[in-house]
Amino acid sequence: MATVTFTPASAPDHTASLRAAVRYGVLGLIVLAVVGSIIAFLVAGKPGLYGALLGAAVGGGFILCTALGVLFTAKLPALTAGAVLLGTWLLKMILAITVLAILKPLDFYDKTALVLVMVLSLVIVLGAETFGVLGTKAPYVEPTPSDDAGSPESDDK
Repeated sequence: MATVTFTPASAPDHTASLRAAVRYGVLGLIVLAVVGSIIAFLVAGKPGLYGALLGAAVGGGFILCTALGVLFTAKLPALTAGAVLLGTWLLKMILAITVLAILKPLDFYDKTALVLVMVLSLVIVLGAETFGVLGTKAPYVEPTPSDDAGSPESDDK
């Protein structure tokens, strides 16, 4: 009797869903930046274009830094990863507040375009990242090879 063997396809890495989230988030941000910039330019001219680009950079960068932080700390121990993510969150908050404080007195950009594109970038990038995570099939546990030397099936050969 012929022996039938089955070699399953290799399981994706446990960071596959995080990589897909970052990939879809970047794509969503690029599309929003292009479309938002065109619409803002048509509505408010050059200041609208600058406002849209700044909004995409601040909002999208804020969310993508979180996904990248989780991706880069995925293989670290949980305590270390938590500390790094907390530190990057604090750094992101300081940077966002600083950038917005620097931009507040300036008038070369349209504030409405900045706010609208910033809020849309938060929603679209989070949605794209969620789509990337949910669309990726990855195991919850790391499979380990089993030793079939003592199993009854191995005696039939």
